[in-house]
Amino acid sequence: MATTNSQAQGSSAPAKLGLRKPVFINVDHLKPGTAGLTLVAKVLSSEIVLQKGSAASLNLRNVRIAECLIGDETGVILFTARNDQVDLMKPGTTVIIRNGKIDMFKGSMRLAVDKWGRIEVTDPATFEVKEDNNLSNVEYELVNVAE
Repeated sequence: MATTNSQAQGSSAPAKLGLRKPVFINVDHLKPGTAGLTLVAKVLSSEIVLQKGSAASLNLRNVRIAECLIGDETGVILFTARNDQVDLMKPGTTVIIRNGKIDMFKGSMRLAVDKWGRIEVTDPATFEVKEDNNLSNVEYELVNVAE
C-alpha cells in the first residue's frame, strides 16, 4: 500500500503554508508603524473629505476618501476609507478589519486598509464604544536617536 506525503508525516490534512489564525486586537493596543492588524469595530461616523473625478471625465479615475470614526470597548480611532470602502463604512455598522495598518497623518494615527487588506461587514457588536479614548487625538513626534 502506497502512502501519500501527508500520511507519512502523520497528518491527514494537507498543510497550508503562510496562513495563520488572525489575532484580534483592541483599539487601545494600536501603535504607530504597525501593520497586519485585525480588529472588530463599530462605525460611529463617516464623512467624505475628498471626492474627485466624474463619469464625464474619461482620463480621471473616481477617487473618494472618507474619514470614519470607529471604535470598540477600549477606544476610538479615525479610519481612512478609500473608494469602495466608503460604501461599507456606514454609521451603526459593525466591521471586521483584516490586515489593517497604521498611517501617520499630521502627527496622529489613522487606521487604513490597503489592497492587501479587507473590510467585512459583520453582525452588530454587543459592546459599548468607549468614545472618550480617541487615539487619533494623540499627537506623535518623530525623534531621531543618535547612536
